Parts: sequence; C-alpha cells; structure tokens
Amino acid sequence: MSVTDVGKKATVACPFCATLNRVDLGRLADRPRCGECKRPILLDRPIAVGDATFERVIADTEVPVVVDCYADWCGPCKVVAPILDEFAHDRAGEVLVTKLDTDRNPATAQRFDIRAIPTVLVFWKGRPAGRQTGVLSRAQLDALVDAAVRS
Repeated sequence: MSVTDVGKKATVACPFCATLNRVDLGRLADRPRCGECKRPILLDRPIAVGDATFERVIADTEVPVVVDCYADWCGPCKVVAPILDEFAHDRAGEVLVTKLDTDRNPATAQRFDIRAIPTVLVFWKGRPAGRQTGVLSRAQLDALVDAAVRS
C-alpha cells in the first residue's frame, strides 16, 4: 500500500472543532481541511480520538488504525510518543495513527480492557487485529501493524 492509493478513506475528528470529516488518504498532499471550520487536518501525526468518535473512526477508516492508549502522567507513554509521531509521519496515508487518553475516555478503555498503559491497539477493517502493552520500538510497531494487515 502506498500514499498514492487514491480512494482509501479515513474518518477523523477535526482537532479544532471536533467535526468528523471523511478524508481521501491518497490526496494528503492537497492538505485536507475541515468541512466545518476550514482548518487543516494533519494526518502525518497522531490524531485524538475519544469515546464519542472512536467507533466511527475505526469503522469508517479503510487503512489500518493504530490506537495509542495513553495518559498524560505516564512516563512510559512519553517514551512511546515520539516513536508514534515518527511512525505517523513515515506512514501517512497508509496507516491512521490515533491517540486515546484513557483518563478522559474510560468507556473505550474499559471496552477494550486496557489495564496498563501504554497499550497500542491495531484495527484492520473495523476489527481488533493487534495489541501490544508496554514500551515498543519502531521495529516492533511496524511488525505489529504489518502482521495485523496480513492476518
């Protein structure tokens, strides 16, 4: 899969106004903007999801979705954050990287039995396809996503 795969879509919440937007991942170079507030939607970095948007983002996105379950106070989560930032940048258009603050979104955290953070979940075709708890390297993250897509 490459960034030029026109037609692959993702549903994401605007980081400014929280409006859900449908984005063509093959056209990221055109710099998508929110349909409501017209501000940029940057998918070369992790994007926030919450209890209200999680299900729709997972169900409506046509590429693997990586969910970083974290909390602001968590030291190991801060170690994983730059790895996820780099991953999101390098694989923009191929994978959607999201962040779920487990303190602010307890319903989703409970639904997926998040008992330790950081926990990285991978969804493929709307279903859970991979999971890793604890700090992971970039190579481990790539392998987790690639294995989820092959399964």
